[in-house]
Amino acid sequence: MLSNQSEKLFQPLNLANKLELRNRLVMAPMTNFSSNEDGTVTKAEVDYYARRSKGVSMVITACTYVTENGKGFPGEFAAYSDEFIPSLRELASAIKKEGAKAILQIFHGGRSCPPNLVPNGELVSASDVAQDNNPAPRPLKEEEILEIITAFGETTRRAVEAGFDGVEIHGANGYLLQQFYSPHTNRRNDKWGGTLENRMEFPLAVVDAVKKEAEKATEPFIVGYRFSPEEPETPGLTMEETFALIDALADKNLDYLHASLQEFWSAPRRGADDSKSRIEWIIERVNGRVPVIGVGSVYTADDAKKAFETDIDLLAIGRELIIDPDFVQKIEEGRESEIVSVLDKSKQKELVVPDPLWNAIINSPGWFPGV
Repeated sequence: MLSNQSEKLFQPLNLANKLELRNRLVMAPMTNFSSNEDGTVTKAEVDYYARRSKGVSMVITACTYVTENGKGFPGEFAAYSDEFIPSLRELASAIKKEGAKAILQIFHGGRSCPPNLVPNGELVSASDVAQDNNPAPRPLKEEEILEIITAFGETTRRAVEAGFDGVEIHGANGYLLQQFYSPHTNRRNDKWGGTLENRMEFPLAVVDAVKKEAEKATEPFIVGYRFSPEEPETPGLTMEETFALIDALADKNLDYLHASLQEFWSAPRRGADDSKSRIEWIIERVNGRVPVIGVGSVYTADDAKKAFETDIDLLAIGRELIIDPDFVQKIEEGRESEIVSVLDKSKQKELVVPDPLWNAIINSPGWFPGV
């Protein structure tokens, strides 16, 4: 029997009259480092997703790269060519077989790509602003920008052909779309840079290209957009600039917006006062125009219920679904006391976590509770 507090978590949601979601809990996109060298999905990866697709209403996959020079992580699966459609289909099928909707997250790493993973080790971005220990990227030429926009559309077509229920455009976490919008990484003085409106041109053009392909789908197919609310650098993105982006994205009739946050209740730095958390400011700015997904360090049923005290439409669960793949079912079945919130380092096999991801977790103290 569900408590009144839990009921909201399990209300169905119809996304834009396209997709009927069975509840309000989704699997957050998380890099797993576990694909084959050739960019295809491994069996271990498919099993990992299938194990976590039974309770949530929607699974957003780890990001896949739309061009060969956009690979952001070792062991990342590819989608930049039609040869990857069978691999993508295998992943979509495994998720959908367990009852969840399958959403493919699509991206380009830009200056964040490890040089050893991209052709000739050449990094590209909006401008030649280097990141950490990476070499400075080469600013993209106009024709290359247009090619990448087209590539996002083409990858969306592949997602449709592979049987996914939608795509999420990854405009967050400092990757290429954010590199164009950010005043820290975009120092251009052409139509793709300078003013806030010009810096927004590239991400919005990607949205248009993706939506154009999505609208050709014969089955319901959704498009979401993930963004990071702020950057620590000065100049860098502030909440104020994010509000402008939210307004522009809301005008594009997207099916959802996904705020990328480490902590659900984190406070703003700049561009909004700290009387509210970032997610509360975002929800206020969206003002019901498009569904919002919140995320960030949710490990218990109480964490999830508290998140829904805001007016978020959906809550993404990340690390907790690795720790306890049955998190959602346990809440739904009134077994909250059985939820595991600390990683049991002896249970890799039972948790169905591929070796590369498991090793990354175990060797990163503080990333997961219990490690």
